[in-house]
Amino acid sequence: MKVRIGTRGSKLALWQTEFVRRKLSDVFPDVEFEVKVIKTKGDKILDSPLSKIGDKGIFTREIEIELLNREIDIAVHSLKDLPTKLPEGLIIGAVTEREDVRDVLISKDNLKLAELPKEAVIATGSLRRRAQLLHFRSDFKFVDLRGNIDTRFRKFDESNWDAMVLAFAGVRRMNYDGRTAELISTDIVLPAVGQGAIAIEVREDDMKILDLVRRINHLETELATRSERALLRRLEGGCQVPIGAFATVNDGKIKISAMISNFDGTFFVRDSIEGFVSNDVEELGFELAEKLLEQGGARILEEIKRASG
Repeated sequence: MKVRIGTRGSKLALWQTEFVRRKLSDVFPDVEFEVKVIKTKGDKILDSPLSKIGDKGIFTREIEIELLNREIDIAVHSLKDLPTKLPEGLIIGAVTEREDVRDVLISKDNLKLAELPKEAVIATGSLRRRAQLLHFRSDFKFVDLRGNIDTRFRKFDESNWDAMVLAFAGVRRMNYDGRTAELISTDIVLPAVGQGAIAIEVREDDMKILDLVRRINHLETELATRSERALLRRLEGGCQVPIGAFATVNDGKIKISAMISNFDGTFFVRDSIEGFVSNDVEELGFELAEKLLEQGGARILEEIKRASG
């Protein structure tokens, strides 16, 4: 049996795909796994901030088309890149155990967030990070940053910026964790929905492949990220809205924390909710989303919608 795995061509995407391929090969040594690299829109548009492109499937759509057309059997993505509404006929078949979800601060002279100079310039293209960092310290200035991790480190090292913020999962996977100045506490910056987890997308009707990938599914990560994605779906947040969320599963209980903010962090709502895993974890995500909306989230969404015309 031969199984074709589709992925983006970045170094990190290939690392993640190889990680999944190895996990599957360990369980199914007789199956041949073949990797196919597919270029996505996000790989081609490198000069615009993601928030300006405003396209939810920017890193996934071309791969999903090949999956629907049966050119590949499995698609491997960073879960945080996967829109909450998948194309009809596709589902998340499995997620891998989550890496550390936190964002990481890389800085000149290894300074921590609180130690950065007044009006420090921080590189990040993420509206979510900017809003939370401004909520923490309103004097920060920001520059946009795109490209793969090698490119980002190169740009940072050649710049006069004070710091940059990235997802620690990617930094560790690409062996840059030695450059860590600070792992930013989730009390200060909540991660993107699904951050740190790898998603394996399959065709809904392909039972053979679904059974295959379920064998490497990590249940706690699946439950946590399902609740986060339900929250995001309710808030309709793509790249254009600063939203962060993080759920943990322990001893049959699930706790989810989330935030929504305007762009400069001056109107900021954050809350959390706890429930039992035996209940519907997605319902819990919806419930927290409703709480955020009631506490001012609806007004934030309205303002952002109005501003973007």
